[in-house]
Amino acid sequence: MSVTLTTKAVDKVKEILGMQDPQPAGLRISVVGGGCSGFSYSMAFESAPNMLDKTIAYDGLKVFVDQASLLYLDGAEVDYVESIEGSGFKFSNPQVKSTCGCGSSFNA
Repeated sequence: MSVTLTTKAVDKVKEILGMQDPQPAGLRISVVGGGCSGFSYSMAFESAPNMLDKTIAYDGLKVFVDQASLLYLDGAEVDYVESIEGSGFKFSNPQVKSTCGCGSSFNA
């Protein structure tokens, strides 16, 4: 079970992480209840992993994922995209059955 970050996503997270003071230990990726389709993705910096987190290392970046979120994120890929409409992190998740119009909420 794992979630993958593209090189662009890792580079962008490391860039943002480098601007934080004090510098966090890593990035937490999780799935939370809510949104118009039932679940939404969450990304936040953390000072330390929780006891039951899975820690995934990407080129010096530590990513923390809790056990419950890992069930929904297995096989997912996080990318950083820049387009005319804007820029941001994009989740591609094979477990998603449907999404809403906003693109940040899903049903698994």
